[in-house]
Amino acid sequence: MFTNLRNKKIIVGVCGSIAAYKTVFLCRLLISEGAEVKVVITESAATFVTPLTFSTLSKNPVYHQWSDANQWNNHVELGLWADLMVIAPVTASTMSKMASGKVDNMLLAVYLSAKCPVFFAPAMDLDMWQHPSTKKNVALLQSYGNHLIPVGKGELASGLSGEGRMAEPEFILGFIQNYFSAKQKLQGKKVLITAGPTHEQIDPVRFIGNASSGKMGIAIADVFAAAGAEVTLVLGPSMIQPKEKSINVISVNSSDDMFFACESVFKDSDITIFAAAVADYKPKTISDQKIKKQNPEFLLELVKTIDIASELGKRKRENQITVGFALETNDELENAQKKLQKKQFDLLVLNSLNDTGAGFQTDTNKVTILDKDGDIREYPLKPKSEVAMDILDMVCQKLKSQ
Repeated sequence: MFTNLRNKKIIVGVCGSIAAYKTVFLCRLLISEGAEVKVVITESAATFVTPLTFSTLSKNPVYHQWSDANQWNNHVELGLWADLMVIAPVTASTMSKMASGKVDNMLLAVYLSAKCPVFFAPAMDLDMWQHPSTKKNVALLQSYGNHLIPVGKGELASGLSGEGRMAEPEFILGFIQNYFSAKQKLQGKKVLITAGPTHEQIDPVRFIGNASSGKMGIAIADVFAAAGAEVTLVLGPSMIQPKEKSINVISVNSSDDMFFACESVFKDSDITIFAAAVADYKPKTISDQKIKKQNPEFLLELVKTIDIASELGKRKRENQITVGFALETNDELENAQKKLQKKQFDLLVLNSLNDTGAGFQTDTNKVTILDKDGDIREYPLKPKSEVAMDILDMVCQKLKSQ
């Protein structure tokens, strides 16, 4: 269900493309829905639609130079002002610069300064859109957390027909409205998410761990927070932090640390997602001094770590939703179904190390989501931010069925 945009502050970025004429109509639509609009254009965009047109519509100055009338245009301030930024049209050239962080105009400076969600609507010819470098840049931008507005099909400026048209203004408006509407999906819900690896100490300098980066769990935390949930993220050792400032991050190191942190939050959580790659074993004893390399062999006695999902699952209350993860290398579906039943998850997210682009350290994932009621949904390889949206949708469906 769409929502109006009353009092929303929106930056509209415009690049040099024949599709820029559509952005005039987009600005009108945004303003008619109650948004306050400020427009930033590139120099080449001004050859298609004049700044005067956009300033007349938006009733705000149009930004296209670092300074004008002896006044510096503060791109940082503008980036902080907005609730949302949409770049429509965005050209292949500008996408390449956005992906690499190159700044040679006002629009790119505002983009890099923006703390708000950024949407981009590409416009280019068919062959340019299908080129591997374009696809790579789109995937990179999505991995940064930006939102792609899909291109349309039809007649292109070159005379060819196919994909590459900028989405119609009404579609872009709906996309933005749907985003703000989605922010209300989990309003009032408390969500606990675990992410990242755990490090089980052997001595002061060594540990047992795994290659998890925490990217998937952090993406889930960002998406659920953006949907209005009160999110607590229990995060193992990771170089990455969530983008949403409202998230309460509890940093932990070992599996025991993670369990105790989750234990204090779980009882009040409406939804819990166990996305962390918790070590299965830990050293039976931890040396308080660095173990010297003296003998040709070194035997390390291990014991099982606490099964956080299983232990907390025993305390699960009625209408509390739990979601598990399974990373498998063989008999994937069979093992996932066993785990789903054993730990009494409502949903289980299965990914396989046999799928290229899935698993640890990657920006993408390919998952299958299993529902305890028997529904199984397979998804194609996509950025982890989009996988997180798929998980959000499945959780929302479970909430509705309660």
